[in-house]
Amino acid sequence: MDLLALADFNLVARHGGFGRAARATGRPKATLSRRVAELEADLGLRLLERGARVLQLTDEGQVLYERTGALLTEIDETAASLAAGSTRPHGRLRISAPLLFSQTAMGKLAAGFALAYPDVRLEVTTEDRPVDMVEEGYDLVIRVNPDPDENLVGRIFLRDRLVVVAGPGLARPEDGSRVPAVARGAGAAGEWKVRGPDGPARIAFEPVLRLSSLVMVRDAVRAGVGAGCLPVSLVSRDIANGVLAHWGDVDGPEVALWALYPSRRLLSARVSAFLDFLKAAFPQGTPDELAGYLAG
Repeated sequence: MDLLALADFNLVARHGGFGRAARATGRPKATLSRRVAELEADLGLRLLERGARVLQLTDEGQVLYERTGALLTEIDETAASLAAGSTRPHGRLRISAPLLFSQTAMGKLAAGFALAYPDVRLEVTTEDRPVDMVEEGYDLVIRVNPDPDENLVGRIFLRDRLVVVAGPGLARPEDGSRVPAVARGAGAAGEWKVRGPDGPARIAFEPVLRLSSLVMVRDAVRAGVGAGCLPVSLVSRDIANGVLAHWGDVDGPEVALWALYPSRRLLSARVSAFLDFLKAAFPQGTPDELAGYLAG
């Protein structure tokens, strides 16, 4: 594939037409048209629908633009950095992070990163849903226990665990009866399998309040509505101060926060800088470190 022709195609796609791309870049319109036609001939695909006034990408053209636009931008930025004699991170960095981490830690992290790297335009979107990093234009995603994906690589930067807690005024049932509970999202009655000083146990619960955020669940548990299952980093200070009672650690896999990026993409200076920033913020990646960071 001719990279110059690919770059010209991306110019035309980004500006929405040959004329607009020519005016924005100072390139001859005829040259851009010829290069795109040559790329279409090499690929054996029609990439653009050329109307009298409106130019539209075909489905194949849209895919090619989405998959190559970010890569070409990275190449241009790397070349500009080298030409300027500097490899300092700069440009736009788009990150998707889960709701709880965003609510509790991401604002402080983002502010610190912005101060340390003023040439990077950091954008953080909060969402728990799976995202297509390439098609949606993300450079990095943070996820909790993500499903394996051969197209993504990354590293664990934090570990947490789940605990069952309740206000000190709520007695833990000893007869197997159900305890009122604050639950996240939908769900029926159930039980928590926990491990405490006295060994394994089961705690039956009945949701009396359902909330969409773990921060709201914690606040409701603090208010005495019921027991709740929460990350220990979110409640460790409350446990230590006697605001909440610790009923046991939940059995199950660890809660791991991953920082992920596309495996086929060169790791940009911006992403490397943010990964290093995460490592500096949480050098051991323990729940106590996260709790201390949230309290600081």
